[in-house]
Order: sequence, then structure tokens, then C-alpha cells
Amino acid sequence: MPQATRAELFALLRLAGPLIAAQLAHVLMVFTDTVMMGKLGPEALAAGGLGAAAYNLVSIFCVGVTAAVGNLVAIRHGAGDAQGVRLMTQAGIWVALALALLSMLLLWNAAPFLRLAGQDEANIVGAMQFLQTLGFALPGYLLFMSLRGFTSALGKPGPVLAISLGGAAANFVLNYVLIHGLFGLPKIGLAGIGLVTALVQTAMALLLALYLRRQPFYRPWPLLPGLFAVRWTDIRENLRLGLPIGGTYIVESGLFFVAALCMGALGSTELAAHQIAIQAVYVAFMVPVGISYAASFRIGQHYGAGRWQEARQTGRLAIGLGALCMLGFALLFWLAPHWVIELFLDAEDAQHRAVIELAVSLLAIAAWFELFDGLQTIAMGAIRGLKDARTTFYVGLLCYWGIGAPTAWILAMPLDWGAAGVWWGLAIGLACAACGLIAAFEWRTGRHLQPLPVTQRVCLGGED
Repeated sequence: MPQATRAELFALLRLAGPLIAAQLAHVLMVFTDTVMMGKLGPEALAAGGLGAAAYNLVSIFCVGVTAAVGNLVAIRHGAGDAQGVRLMTQAGIWVALALALLSMLLLWNAAPFLRLAGQDEANIVGAMQFLQTLGFALPGYLLFMSLRGFTSALGKPGPVLAISLGGAAANFVLNYVLIHGLFGLPKIGLAGIGLVTALVQTAMALLLALYLRRQPFYRPWPLLPGLFAVRWTDIRENLRLGLPIGGTYIVESGLFFVAALCMGALGSTELAAHQIAIQAVYVAFMVPVGISYAASFRIGQHYGAGRWQEARQTGRLAIGLGALCMLGFALLFWLAPHWVIELFLDAEDAQHRAVIELAVSLLAIAAWFELFDGLQTIAMGAIRGLKDARTTFYVGLLCYWGIGAPTAWILAMPLDWGAAGVWWGLAIGLACAACGLIAAFEWRTGRHLQPLPVTQRVCLGGED
């Protein structure tokens, strides 16, 4: 391997490792909340799950929009524009806080929408109790994600990892103490679980902001001076890139929502097996998500400096690294599916036999599914690094909704493939997205492989 390629691979790994771990820490926080809901009883688990679903649907769009901060910072940093780094981050902070406020208002008034969806009234009451406190997590969560993009795009993901791990630990301890009423504290219900999440997310954001303010490394990009004098042009640039990213996240989530609806129509056994398999896939998916963020930031730096050959090389390395990681998970799903499933169900219980057998078959499909999902996610991040989110949105919309969702329904229902048909439909849709996005990345970088003079470097004010 050439020295330059090896150096870029190591740079990618140094950035991706902490980001992968931070993603897994976030998964651990979600898992902790679910476990604590279960300790309150099946009614609380059902209501809390409904509230969490509503929260996730809103927050995933907001996270997509705030992801633009990291991309824009990486591009400005690559171009040597310290002022641009600061302005893009400050604008991103205001976008994040505005989105948080709007989302909180939406979640606090979600009851009519839940009733329209035909949900049980008792579950709606519990879900709204959860959302009334959980909504306060959004300002801290989105602020943390904006600052995370800022420091990671500068090549410093370490504080993100440390604070994410601390947040996951604090979330577990506080929930455990309050659920059991230790140290004389009152026992909490669903509202308390939401409150703990809000407190932890706010503390994480404040800790990261304090770290960025105190560390000498960040002095060239002070975020506090001029924070209240943000230009509308900078906010529009954040939204121009961020809104298509958020839209892409929504249409991808919608594909999995359709899959869950199909499974529910097939029966409770199918839905239970689907939930087990999808949770295993979700944890494994955090690896390519971390690689995707790292690739996006590295490519953004190369793009900002007009280094198209290096940008293409980074994208190819990231895609290859993701494929290798996903093949490792594929082997696990193929060779040891029972080990994975037994994390969720007791294999000795005869009542679980039908669910376990179906989950085993779904994990065999998930091996292919996961490979395609990882590749399309990394390719998506690579294209975003080129300051292009519209391509990812259009390809995602076509492949997720034009191909994946209809194929899943056709295979499962008219062709009577059942649960396996749903998962093969997902795999086909994701495979098309992976091929389309990789081809788009190659085409975008291929147009610019000749070295560009400084006067022809990328236009930092918009897509080229």
C-alpha cells in the first residue's frame, strides 16, 4: 500500500474509531431507557415505546439537519477559512436551537396525531407524560450534535467520545437510582425517565461547550464572540445542506416503518422476530455510521482545498473499510445467529421457539441486508462531504420508496413470502441505494480529477 494511502487510512481510522464508539454510547442510552420502562411494567413499556417512537421520528430529522454543521466546517477548514469555520458553527447552533423549540412544541401537542393513528387512549396518556419531559432533551441533544460536528470536522473527536461514554453511564445510574427510589429519592415513572434523559443531554452539551471554550486548540475558532450577530446567509447555507440530509433520514426511517407495518399485518410472531433482528442490525449499523461521519469530514477537508484525487481516495477507503466490517457482522449472523438472539429471548422457553426460528432466518438475510445498508450509508456520507445532499435525497427517495417499500410489500403479501419477503425487499432497496450512491460519488469526483488552480477551487458559497 502506498505511503500516502496508508496515511489517509490511518487518519480515517483515528477519526472513525471515537465516532463509532460515541454512536454505540447513544445506543446504550436508548437501551437503558427501554429497560427502565420495562421495570415499570408492560403498560409503561407500551406507552413509553409509543412516546419514544414519536420522539425518534422528530429527532432523526433534526439530527440530519444539524449534520450539515460538520460538513460545512470541514470544507471551510480544508480551505483554510478560520472565519468561515466559526460562522458556520454559530449559524448551526441557532438552527439547532430553533429546530429544538419547534420540535418540542410539536411533541407536546402530539396527542391528536396519535389518536388519528388509532392508538389506545391509555398508551397515549402515558406517552404524553413521557414526552412532556423528554422534549426538554432536544435543545441539549441538538446543541451537542452541532458542537460534535464542529470538533470532529477539525479532526478532534476525542471529547465527543469521552462525554458520550460519561453520558451513557450517568443516564444508567440516574435512572437506576430513581426507578428504585434509592437514597431517599422518590420513585419515578415515565416522566422521570424522560427527565433524566433531558438532564443528561443538557449536561453533555454544556460540558462539550465548556471544553471547547477552555482548550487552547480551539482558540482560532472562538464561538462565543459574535454568537448573537449571526448572518442570515450563513443560516440559509446550513439549511440548504441540512434540510435534504434530514429529508434523507426521514425517507430511510419511513422504509423501516413500512417494514414494521408489514410484519404487524403478518402476525405477532413475525413482528417479534423482526424486532429482534432489527435491533441486532441497528447495533451493527453504528459502525458504518461512524465511518460515514469520518469519511464525510475528511472528504470535506479535501473538497475545501480542491484536492479531488484525495477526496476520491478517502471515499473508496471508507467504502472498503465499511464492507470489511459489515462482512464481519455477516459472518456472525450466518454462523452464530442463536448467540445473537439469546441476548433477547430465553432459548430454553418452548413458547419462544417459533420466534427464535424465524429470527434465525431473518438474520441470514440480514447478513446481505447489513452489507448494503453499511455501504449506502458510507457512500451517502462521502457525497455529503462534497457539499451535495440533494443527490443523496433523490437516490434515497427512489430506492427506499420507489423500490424497497413496494418490493417488500409485494414479496410479503401477494407472493406470500411472509417475513422473509419483507427483509428481502429491504435488502433490494438498500442494495439499489448502495449502487446508486457509490456510482454518484465516483461520477462527482471523476469530473474534477485534474488539478485545479487556486482561482478555480470549489465555490464555498454553494454547490458547484
